[in-house]
Amino acid sequence: MRVTTKFDRSSTLPLMQRLPENPLTFIREGDGLVGWGIHTVLTASGPDRIGDLARAWRELVASATVDDDVRLPGSGLVAFGAIAFDEQSKATSVLIVPKVVLGSRDGDFWFTSVDGAALPAASPIRSSTIESLQSGALTRSGFKAAVSSALAAIGGGRVEKVVIARDLVASIDDSFDIRSPLQKLAERYPACWVYSVDGLFGASPELLVRVSHKQVSARVLAGTAGRGTDPGVDQAIGAALTSSHKNLVEHSFAVDSMVRALAPFCAHVDADEVPFSLKLPNVWHLASDVHGVLRDDASV
Repeated sequence: MRVTTKFDRSSTLPLMQRLPENPLTFIREGDGLVGWGIHTVLTASGPDRIGDLARAWRELVASATVDDDVRLPGSGLVAFGAIAFDEQSKATSVLIVPKVVLGSRDGDFWFTSVDGAALPAASPIRSSTIESLQSGALTRSGFKAAVSSALAAIGGGRVEKVVIARDLVASIDDSFDIRSPLQKLAERYPACWVYSVDGLFGASPELLVRVSHKQVSARVLAGTAGRGTDPGVDQAIGAALTSSHKNLVEHSFAVDSMVRALAPFCAHVDADEVPFSLKLPNVWHLASDVHGVLRDDASV
């Protein structure tokens, strides 16, 4: 595998306006990466899926010849990943190396080609919307019952925190163009990471983990309040969130979990002593930043 990365000064169009069909995407505030096509797919599943992917990635990197004139985060050989959260999940975890990557950072654009692949011609974006969402495996009444059961468990001291979710299902046809909702998400939530990998897409304000020069950083979000329509009321809601006992306790669970998860891989880990209110277009979140120094034998 030969990987070549060079600065791209042929166009200054924002990445969101250069998306291919079925793109691999990771963009925030206009900067990030967009991938075309699939050159290599690494797969794994089960309890050691992350370790298996890490070993396969190291082997791939060792076998590749990389000419990188840019030398910025995201240049050179990169993969887009979608990894199952639960070790019992039946979903396959993947790392996907695109044939072509466009990158952008602080006004610089670059182009990465794997084995001489060329940038395909752009195609028009079709307007796509999801008209309605229907209940999936867990119905509305079932969700309410789950909430009641969780509250009883917390009240009885059997658990401290429960996260409950329910699936919603939409029917889409072959004409659905994922680029349309991606652009809408980027426009409405510019401070979020807009992503699209292996059929998963969305926008998240919460970055799981970043590694750069052996420095690890993560942002934990837990504790939420709706935005107010009046500016004064809205600011009061954000301020009140930082003194809410319920939300502060919920937030501490999440921060402690992150610190414990990072500790085995770091020489040192610390977190913000006091969370702050993070303002998004539709909600306020309690947020804390976690930092660590990665051990020499660990990677992202």
